Amino acid sequence: MILARTGAILYFLWGLLHVIAAYKVTLLGQTLEEGMLQGRIYQDAWNLLFFALFGMVMAVKYNWHNHATGYWFSLFVISAGDIGFIVTILIPGYLPLIPSALGPLLWLLALGFSSAAMLKEKRAS
Repeated sequence: MILARTGAILYFLWGLLHVIAAYKVTLLGQTLEEGMLQGRIYQDAWNLLFFALFGMVMAVKYNWHNHATGYWFSLFVISAGDIGFIVTILIPGYLPLIPSALGPLLWLLALGFSSAAMLKEKRAS
């Protein structure tokens, strides 16, 4: 169970990091003129917040107990969010790699521990 719980903690930390990111994106939006660009930035903050909350709920409710539903939902939803960040923000260099790669690092570690937990459980049964 230590692998699953380590993965859950990492997913939860990923979520906390994204709550902070959502807040910072909201602050960025407040510096812009009212209009479509500001609205899109606020929508991005909203999406970040709900990716974060989703990840945190999955971590506590499902990943902590090594539940397959939580594993697969976390795998697809959080991966989609972080791959999008990597492709649209990190690779073009809009943010510095350090500390911006912390989110993807937490995601990959969480995924790795969760995957190891699922494989270990499958082998045991």
